[in-house]
Amino acid sequence: MNSLNLKEKTTVLFDLDGTLLPMELEEFTNTYFALLAKKAAPFGYEPKPLVAAVWKGTKAMVKNDGSELNCSRFWEVFSQEMGRESLKLREPFDEFYAKEFHGAKTATWENPLAKKAVDGLKKRGFELMLATNSLFPAVGVNTRLSWVGLSLSDFSYVTTYENSSYCKPNPDYFGEILEKTGKQPEECLMVGNDVDEDLAALEREIDVFLTTDCLINKSGRDLTGISTGTFAEFLTMMEVN
Repeated sequence: MNSLNLKEKTTVLFDLDGTLLPMELEEFTNTYFALLAKKAAPFGYEPKPLVAAVWKGTKAMVKNDGSELNCSRFWEVFSQEMGRESLKLREPFDEFYAKEFHGAKTATWENPLAKKAVDGLKKRGFELMLATNSLFPAVGVNTRLSWVGLSLSDFSYVTTYENSSYCKPNPDYFGEILEKTGKQPEECLMVGNDVDEDLAALEREIDVFLTTDCLINKSGRDLTGISTGTFAEFLTMMEVN
């Protein structure tokens, strides 16, 4: 575990999936899409084209260039694939994220240290933000947070598809957070588990700590010089007892 200079830090940005909320991403995605397809079935949508359209809309959000909000980009592309009538699914989808989405918890596991980290860091005077990839509506983020005993109200700022115009791994995702919150890069620490996505913060001069419990390193990047460790080691580093 490499040491970080924490003296200037006032703010901790947490990733959610694989960081605060442990999961195996592929299993979670498959479970989530199966549940979403089931929700859309009574409206006359077949699972395969629906999931393909969701994927296409998701990829469009990842490539978003800041010209529109991610939610607008998603529904624009999704409705191009599924027809304009599919825009009527937005309300049922929000209902899904509040209710049926809880079924995807089976593809995740407990992390009692998540709430300990949030409560402990607040006691130490840190401001906390949730820098989860902005692919979900706020209601879906809140549902996933609840699986580790947290909620949107635990954070001063949360990236969602309603308030963001970029996604990870675009460095502008982190630039947008700085711009909207008025934070300076040197006072922030990004805590994540995805090498490609979360290390993009370095390009906006935000220090990063990578948790290794559910580490994702698709590109096989050399992590020499990068601060890494288990979630428990992160708490030790931050002096959260």
